[in-house]
Amino acid sequence: MNSAFSSSRLKAEAIRLGFFACGIAKAEPVDADTAMYYRQWMAAGGHADMQYLADHVDKRLDPTLLLPGARSIVVVAMSYAPACRLPDGEYQIAAYALGLDYHGVIKQRLRQLATLLTDTTDDLKLCVDTVPILERYWAAKAGIGFIGRNRQLIIPGGGSMFFLGEIVTTALSDHYDAPLSQHCGRCRRCIDHCPTGALASDFFNSERCLSYQTIENRGPLDPMAADKLGDCIYGCDRCQQVCPWNSNPLLSKEKAFQPSEALLAMRRSDWEQLTVDEYRRLFKGTAVKRAKYEGLMRNIRAAAEKPVDK
Repeated sequence: MNSAFSSSRLKAEAIRLGFFACGIAKAEPVDADTAMYYRQWMAAGGHADMQYLADHVDKRLDPTLLLPGARSIVVVAMSYAPACRLPDGEYQIAAYALGLDYHGVIKQRLRQLATLLTDTTDDLKLCVDTVPILERYWAAKAGIGFIGRNRQLIIPGGGSMFFLGEIVTTALSDHYDAPLSQHCGRCRRCIDHCPTGALASDFFNSERCLSYQTIENRGPLDPMAADKLGDCIYGCDRCQQVCPWNSNPLLSKEKAFQPSEALLAMRRSDWEQLTVDEYRRLFKGTAVKRAKYEGLMRNIRAAAEKPVDK
């Protein structure tokens, strides 16, 4: 594709498809500071045992290796902040996992959006966090938001509860967006409220994070994690819940991201007696399947042994 695509037309289509924001950055290697930080974070073991974060580091730091000839990166964001949550006092699940798995939803919309860029899939690559690319970095470069102290992408006027998706393409844009100047200022609420101190150091400590412990970790829960679970049995939203940018989050209009009636009806006794078959029915097609039945029950047993952490 020789002529530049219309950025305004692409962004209008992204909004029509249900995305809250769309930005475009030039495809190039990440800046030297980001590359150095990532390599040092890996060397310090910040990724715990998530080996996929250590794979294809060269491509992760240079999208032109991910797609030879890449010129542009289109970044989109779709809210997952649920309009309806699990009842207070019951076991909780991180907001991003209350509905259906986002990968399919986002990728299907990306395919539709990509038709404005090229007629062939050889000229682009669709990314929804399973591809080695620094999603939040490119979202910030594309002017969608900024990366906060909680390591989340924060979108002014929307908050941080967003799924991201990218189209890496060989097509040129007629306009590239600039990063935002907003930042967290002196606010440290996320750091102060992180129950395990995962955000306290310069290098994010994945192994301490309750999301890692309750989802990615396949072994026993770390004793500190087990002690700090509170009522959340899958993931942890505390660093987002206390963030001032999330005081009035943009609620998702996507039906697929809303909790099912069956999930809303669950009570503590139901969770504690959950069978494999009930687990499969309850979480078919959702992100909670990543923890597997054994991992979820491990979390439930740990939460049941501790008083709710307010």
